[in-house]
Amino acid sequence: MEAKAIARGLRVSPIRARLVADMIRGKSVSEALNILANTNSKSSRLTTKVLKSAIANAVNNNGADQATLYVKEARVDAGPVMKRHFFDSRSHIGHRDHRTSHIIIVVATKN
Repeated sequence: MEAKAIARGLRVSPIRARLVADMIRGKSVSEALNILANTNSKSSRLTTKVLKSAIANAVNNNGADQATLYVKEARVDAGPVMKRHFFDSRSHIGHRDHRTSHIIIVVATKN
């Protein structure tokens, strides 16, 4: 039995968010929450919210036991890029891209 949670358009770079998603992939839910609680980054806080949402979906909608859940899939996709321009030296226009990401977490029960 699987349950999924998706957060779209989060203001964190996908490269930085993938570092956190790689740490929790395949772990039990309690172990993944402990790893995220001890990781000091913005992407870990956002991933914690998505993981808790996926756990709540599994428990409330599917009647799963939280003790038997594990992170089956933790994926970070690139979202839209907000392109910002500013005046640079020698009358040039510089640009700074604000990248966004979509975090997808799927939890499942161990058989």
